Amino acid sequence: MYSRGCLIPLRILSGLQAGSPYNQNMTTVAESRVAEIKANIESRQARIGVVGMGYVGLPLALLFSAEKFRVTGFDIAADKVAALNQGGSYIVRILPAMIQEAQKAGFRATTDYSAIAEMDAVIICVPTPLNEYHEPDLSFVTGTVKAIAPHVHEGQLIILESTTYPGTTEELVVPLLESGNLLGLKVSRSLDSPGIHVAFSPEREDPGNDTVARHDIPKVVGGCGPAASQLAGALYGAIFRRVVPVSSPSAAEMTKLLENIYRCVNIALVNELKQLCMRMGIDIHEVIDAAKTKPFGFQAFYPGPGLGGHCIPIDPFYLSWKAKQFDFRTRFIELAGEVNIAMPYFVIDQLAEGLNRHRKAINGSRILVLGLAYKRDIDDLRESPSLTIIELLREKGALVDYNDPYFPTVGHGRHYALNMTNTPLDHVDQYDAVVIVTDHSSYDYKDIVNRAQLVIDTRNATKGIDSPKIVRC
Repeated sequence: MYSRGCLIPLRILSGLQAGSPYNQNMTTVAESRVAEIKANIESRQARIGVVGMGYVGLPLALLFSAEKFRVTGFDIAADKVAALNQGGSYIVRILPAMIQEAQKAGFRATTDYSAIAEMDAVIICVPTPLNEYHEPDLSFVTGTVKAIAPHVHEGQLIILESTTYPGTTEELVVPLLESGNLLGLKVSRSLDSPGIHVAFSPEREDPGNDTVARHDIPKVVGGCGPAASQLAGALYGAIFRRVVPVSSPSAAEMTKLLENIYRCVNIALVNELKQLCMRMGIDIHEVIDAAKTKPFGFQAFYPGPGLGGHCIPIDPFYLSWKAKQFDFRTRFIELAGEVNIAMPYFVIDQLAEGLNRHRKAINGSRILVLGLAYKRDIDDLRESPSLTIIELLREKGALVDYNDPYFPTVGHGRHYALNMTNTPLDHVDQYDAVVIVTDHSSYDYKDIVNRAQLVIDTRNATKGIDSPKIVRC
């Protein structure tokens, strides 16, 4: 049995001793393989595989395609693969024309993981959610690595982008790759050893953000050894203007957690201050607008009905779980998570008080929830506080409808079972209350306030509208 691109049998390579003539040849082969892959990246001959055609993987695949790389997208969902191969899209911000342009550069999608063997680099972009106990669920990562491992070849670059706790790449991905590949390959740890090259590079997607081009977002890279770091840096350097190398996959994994926990903690801070300001009769948004005029030492964060998306609500729990292995409790971070998790319940309390002033109870009231997406102008439901708010309202006996221009229907997911259909805004006046959870820019808030009996505004969407119908929370 021979490794790809190497004429020395693997069983001989594994038994070579340092300083032997064969070992000198091995060094030459390993280094030349790295140089070959770099050259293929520079010339756009390298084949790129992206596993997971979701909100992270598909944009990344298109970014490589735009730079004339031949890209194959892998996904277990046959309907997604069929849509992509037909030139269609299932993500609002990605137009079919973008898929079709990528196809001209060789982009295709498949459910067949044996095609991994044809790739020079494979980037894993699969979900890493929490389970019902708020513990890391790495089943998608584990399943993906097990699926690709039999098809991995010598010199191949494997990169994990999925957000996770420090240590995942080296403690989970590496052992699965080494035990699952059919060639008996090991992960390369130095420039003079052949094998599989493994790295971690955190995704930095921000759906709905049109102010920063994707290729302008610096890319953090941490490899299992210098060869992996060099190759990952070269690969990402072909599509991003700046690559930021760190010393290890764990450092790169922790970088991602720091970025999102920073946001989580600061959002928790303003969410708590919002509740205090409401009791004191102070407008928290006025305070934030005034504070952000300071040209140093302050960054504005805004309160809301709870956190959504795949990273910010989840990352604190990934780190807290890992910290316990080191007999360390992240009390500050856990507290921030608790504050943000409680926000949907706070919204329900404010709705109950608003209805009470109209001599009504939640039980039996007709409630219209505006917005299902976790933030403005996107079609992403992941961890959206709207889902929690709807379920809480149902539990209390409310008759709930929703409106969201991005979701004609919503069925069930990992943490919800709604099975609802979008309700037009034709009869806003027939609802006992309208709850603004997601402030889509397409809504005419002045018209909604004029027609509604009661408006619970969790996003300051009605700023500038003066009406006793509005409860801002």
